[in-house]
Amino acid sequence: MPTARPRHYPSDTTDAEWAVLAPHVPAGTGRGRPIIYPRRDVVDAIRYLDRTGCQWDALPADFPHHKLVYHYFTAWTRDGTLNRMHNSLREQVREQVEGRNRQPTAALVDSQSVRGAETVGRGGRGYDAGKKVNGRKRHIAVDTCGLLLAVLVTGAQVQDRDAARPLLRALRACFPTISVTWADSGYAGRLVDWATAHLTLTVQIVAKLAGQTTFVVLHRRWAVERTFSWINRCRRTVRDYERLPDHHAAMVQWAMIIVMTRRLARHQPT
Repeated sequence: MPTARPRHYPSDTTDAEWAVLAPHVPAGTGRGRPIIYPRRDVVDAIRYLDRTGCQWDALPADFPHHKLVYHYFTAWTRDGTLNRMHNSLREQVREQVEGRNRQPTAALVDSQSVRGAETVGRGGRGYDAGKKVNGRKRHIAVDTCGLLLAVLVTGAQVQDRDAARPLLRALRACFPTISVTWADSGYAGRLVDWATAHLTLTVQIVAKLAGQTTFVVLHRRWAVERTFSWINRCRRTVRDYERLPDHHAAMVQWAMIIVMTRRLARHQPT
């Protein structure tokens, strides 16, 4: 693999983070033209774009050409490389940092509406009357540590309980060890009985306190709210700029990869 080229500014990925991430990045298929740019430059460019929120064609000149970076972003999203990379890092964080089993036994679900830019087409966006947001809604499932397990991106008009069915199906298929899920009052109703009957999954509703009018840390729900704050550290995820919902979901995964690689790098032996 080609070696990294000198930069006029610090790399977005430190040496310790790259040591954690490098084993999960594919080296190539061996077909086509010889690889000119090292994979670290490509990963740096994607992380830089996700963290700063710049446009693809506004990437600094020291990075590979923006079309090549976008090619790897879409290819890794489409062929499952991004999922494998994200899942492997999550298992490492759970085992090495949190001291837990690699597979979770409980989860939390919630959603967040984000405004859509003009690049989001009419067919892929909607209006959330409750939050007064025109754009998309991301539905996520996290473990009790706040690490991302699954993400689903829909129009903002989709109700939480409607999007929860495919989200919980995917959660049950990928993590058969999970037996209980916590959610807020937006998921109450038929979804609880449906999850018990079809998925053998217990959905426990954590409602607001009686008379609550301001922010209060609620049991279990605080973990998923913290995950949203982690995701929103990356400016690309504060607003939806992606034409395809899958690409916005990929940006969410890259935001979590940044969080996890930094945590793993801090806990590596010197």
